[in-house]
Amino acid sequence: MAKKTGEKYQAIIDAAVRVIARQGYHNAQVSKIAKEAKVADGTIYLYFENKDDILISLFNEKMGNFIETCRARISEATSAEQKLFVLVHAHFSQLSQDHELAMVTQIELRQSNPIISEGIGNVMKQYFSLIDEVIREGMESGMFRPDLDVRLARKMIFGTLDEVTTAWVMKQCKYDLVSYVHPIHNLFLHGLMGK
Repeated sequence: MAKKTGEKYQAIIDAAVRVIARQGYHNAQVSKIAKEAKVADGTIYLYFENKDDILISLFNEKMGNFIETCRARISEATSAEQKLFVLVHAHFSQLSQDHELAMVTQIELRQSNPIISEGIGNVMKQYFSLIDEVIREGMESGMFRPDLDVRLARKMIFGTLDEVTTAWVMKQCKYDLVSYVHPIHNLFLHGLMGK
C-alpha cells in the first residue's frame, strides 16, 4: 500500500468528501470516488484498503489538521476565557467553510459501523484532550469553578458544539454558523465560572 501522502491521496480524500456529502456513505461507491478524483479505480486500493478506510482516513486527516490549527491558535491566547472562545470559533468556522465536510462529519460518521467508530476514536480523543486542557487551565487559574467535573464539562462543550453544527447541517447550512460563537461562548462561561 502506498504512503498516505501526496497529490493522488489528497485528491481521493477530497473527492470522497464530495461524493459522500452528495450521495451518502452507503451509496458512495469506490468507483464514483475514483471518477471524482480523476484516478483509476485500482489507484484507490494503492492508498486505501476499502471504503471504510477512506472514510476513516478522510476524517482523521481533516480532523487532525483542524486539531493542529486549533492547538496553535489556543497556544497564542493568554487566558482560559480566550482559549475557550478560540475553540468555539475554530469549531464553527472550520465547518462553516466546508459544507460538504460538515455533512460528512455530522451525518455520515454517525451512521457508521464499529470499525469506523474505532478508526476515528484516536483523533477524537486528541480533540477531547484539547478541550480538557482548556477546562483544567481555567480551573487552575481560578477563572472557572474549582469543583468542575472535567469530563462532564467537556461533554457539555463538545455536545453543544456538535448539536449546533448538526442542526445547521440539517437546515442545509442556510444561516451563519459563526454567528453562534459569542452566545455559546457566553453560555459556557456562565456555566463554568464561579459565582
